Amino acid sequence: MEAGAPYAIHALAIGAAVVAIVATVSLNFVGMKWLGGLYNRHRERIGGPVGHHSMLWMVFGLLALHVVSMLVFGLGFWALLHVPDAGSIDGAHHAGMFDAFYLSSMTYATVGFGDLVPKGPIRWLAGAEALVGLMMIAWSASFAFLEMSRHWRDDLR
Repeated sequence: MEAGAPYAIHALAIGAAVVAIVATVSLNFVGMKWLGGLYNRHRERIGGPVGHHSMLWMVFGLLALHVVSMLVFGLGFWALLHVPDAGSIDGAHHAGMFDAFYLSSMTYATVGFGDLVPKGPIRWLAGAEALVGLMMIAWSASFAFLEMSRHWRDDLR
């Protein structure tokens, strides 16, 4: 291995983290904007208060956005596992897509590392995902709270 290769692998892992961050934040922004617009259009169409079941659909939509976000990072882990010297997942017998997605879901939800632990440069992706997951979960919780506060307050009048 040449002397500059480890830096190149770290740069690749950091690049994968940046791509996953941009994709995830963009996905959540567009998704929440769409969900909020859908909720408001439904409210305008019926000309009054929206039933609480509509908020449930919004929450399920937010959950779907989180699952897709975890898939984005999971694909990043899976792709980096195929790059020599990019790292491994300790605890996985054969680190495949399901192990990468499981690691991603545990990292995104900031549950922590238990049975699967990233080793090597892929830790850059894990660190970025923990930060992004925390932010996206807080953002979607704030979004849901604001929508509930605004519409449910109107419904109670």
